[in-house]
Amino acid sequence: MTEDILALVPIYGLVVLGVGTFLSCLALPVPSSLLMLSAGGFAVSGDLVLWQAAMAALTGAILGDQLGYYIGHAGGRYAASASRSPRRAHLMEKARRQIIDKGGWAVFFSRWLVSPLGPYVNFAAGAAGLRWSRFTRAGVAGELVWVTVYVGLGAVFADNIVVLGQLLGDVTGLLAALVALGLCALWLRAALRQRPLIPRGEAGRRAKEALVRLQERRKS
Repeated sequence: MTEDILALVPIYGLVVLGVGTFLSCLALPVPSSLLMLSAGGFAVSGDLVLWQAAMAALTGAILGDQLGYYIGHAGGRYAASASRSPRRAHLMEKARRQIIDKGGWAVFFSRWLVSPLGPYVNFAAGAAGLRWSRFTRAGVAGELVWVTVYVGLGAVFADNIVVLGQLLGDVTGLLAALVALGLCALWLRAALRQRPLIPRGEAGRRAKEALVRLQERRKS
């Protein structure tokens, strides 16, 4: 599948690049990073023009980010209206505020440093109500870094694109896994803090009452 897609780059180069980065920003399994590396290599051989390839990839990525943001925005409004639990609503509001406060940096770094998380950051930013102008500035800046690095590396290491793509994929995948693990730890910590604490005496009383009810059920 990947080899078939890469074979289309020298033939339909700009369209394939734009569509590939667009779809990858919507969490679809498209090897966009490898496409950009290949585009850089084909530019060295004269099959593509380097700046045109970079612009096509950048345009597709920005459009994909925008669509992901608006999908998250629409879904976020639905989730907010469907959340009837006060506790759940409080947690959602807290998460929303954190994304709004620190969302610009999350958007920027998820474009290139931890790119596997990028589509989900788009959805989360839209759902949390991150200001569109802030999202767009951070997203465009991050996509510029992403496209420049990958197309540039493809041009420099044209003879070792597959090996380079695997190496970069492993590195970004590991970073994304570490970030996801850290976010899960923070979420668990916040959830435990929101959980009401039961005094020891109260906990013991409840346990005894539960034991008595269980014994009564067995007798009956």
